[in-house]
Order: sequence, then C-alpha cells, then structure tokens
Amino acid sequence: MFKGSIVAIVTPFDQGKFDEETFRSLIEIQIKNGTSAIIPCGTTGESATLSIEEHMHVIDVAVSAINKRVPVIAGTGGNSTEEAIALTAHAKDAGADATLQVTPYYNKPTQEGLYQHFKAISKAVPLPQILYNVPGRTAVNLLPETVARLAEIPDIVAIKEASGNLGQMAEIISLAGDKIDLLSGDDNLTLPVLSIGGKGIISVVANLVPRDSANIIMAWEDGNPEKAKDSFYKLLPLSKAIFFETNPVPVKTALVMMGQIKDGLRLPLVQMAPENREKLKKELKDYGLI
Repeated sequence: MFKGSIVAIVTPFDQGKFDEETFRSLIEIQIKNGTSAIIPCGTTGESATLSIEEHMHVIDVAVSAINKRVPVIAGTGGNSTEEAIALTAHAKDAGADATLQVTPYYNKPTQEGLYQHFKAISKAVPLPQILYNVPGRTAVNLLPETVARLAEIPDIVAIKEASGNLGQMAEIISLAGDKIDLLSGDDNLTLPVLSIGGKGIISVVANLVPRDSANIIMAWEDGNPEKAKDSFYKLLPLSKAIFFETNPVPVKTALVMMGQIKDGLRLPLVQMAPENREKLKKELKDYGLI
C-alpha cells in the first residue's frame, strides 16, 4: 500500500514555536520532487518534544497543506497505548491516510505486550497502520514472529524496520511478505532492503534531497539495478553525514545551512559539536547543496 521514498519530515521551529509557514514550504518541496508520502511527527519531526496540542496541530497543518496530493502518514505512536489511540483518533478525524506506530519505548513490553498494544490501536481506530521497529531508541525489538501475527490484522499494512538487521528483515518478508510491506528505516540500507524484497524507504535524507532519494526506488522499480546502485552510492556519504549526531540535529542543521529553515531545536537536543558541524558542512559542499 505504501512504497517509494517516504519522508519523515522535520518540524521547523522559529523562536521555539512551530513555524507553520516554513513547514508548508518544506511540504511543497517534497511533493514537487517525487516524494511518495509524508510523515509528520515522526522521530525526525521531534515528536518527543511536542506537546499533545502541538502534535495534533502539526498533523492538521500537514493534512491541509498536502491536500490529498500524496498520502499523509501521521506519527501517532507512544509508550502509552491510551495516548497512542487518542492521537491516532485525532489523525483519522483530521484526514490522515495512515498512521506510523513506534514500539513503546522505556516500558520494555514483552512480545505479547507489543502485539496487544498495536492490536488495541487498530481495534480502537480503523486506519492503515505502519509498525515502526527501532530498538536502538526504544530498547525493545519487534520480532519477526510478532510481526507475522500482527500482519493478520487487516489494518496493519507495513513495517518501518530500523533494526539494521537485514537477516531479521528477510525473515519478516519470508513469514509475512504477502500480508505486510517492509520499508527500510535507514537511508544507508535502502538498496540492500530493496534487494531482499522491501518496498521503499522512510527517509531522513529526503529532507535534503527528495528527488535523489526517490530516484533510487524508481530506478529499482524500473528494472535498472545498476542505476539504482549508482544513485544509492552517490547518496551514501550524505546519508551517513546526517547521523554524525543524534537525528534530527544534523538534518535540521543542514536545512539551516541550505536556507530552508530557521535554526531551532528543543532541549534536550542541542547544537552540533563544532567539529561535527564542519564535517557536515563539507559533505553538503561536496554534494553541491551549499
């Protein structure tokens, strides 16, 4: 149901407040450059530092600005099932096309707990759901067997896999690839994930170069793996550079350097260390972005 280059879009701030005008301009850049769908309020959108009211407002603005031109996949996950249901209900009412649900962080639920969490959201709010497995941030790994169980629920249509474990991803596709689509959660694994049967990427680097990210998927789908490989390796140094520090600090720093957003992060995120900032600047110059 969802494939291609899907951007996990940043949430721009201006003097600590959500910068709605800039957010709308970023959305236009994405749509004009071949992005398949847009995710507001994901990790890259700093969902963890948005208030509930801000979270809902960002989703509302995204739905309004996109206006059905591409799907809106609202980030509405949380470590409280009740809160995730409330955010998901709001996203559905706002007109979002789907929801991205991260595995509950900090709680460290069992596999049965994870299953019941996602099942409860699906039962409470019928809306296409993309699971999001990112154990490096949540301290829990959604195992292939659990994904296969969840894939039996009709509204659970895809998984963003950011474990970095290609073997685990291949097992998910083997167990449930006919019922659930697998999307890479790491830009530096886009091509390997496509090669094992993945459908696309939920991308951070697409915030900077949406067309180049989309080109990898399009070349692969067009049956041109050599072109896909060339595009992937061209983008790889930049994909690595935006993780010199914790996401989304480098990608927002890059967008500031590119003149697309104002400088703005929320604590506990802080500005990049000077040496990492210079390394990032060099990569942006080498790529021709500044």
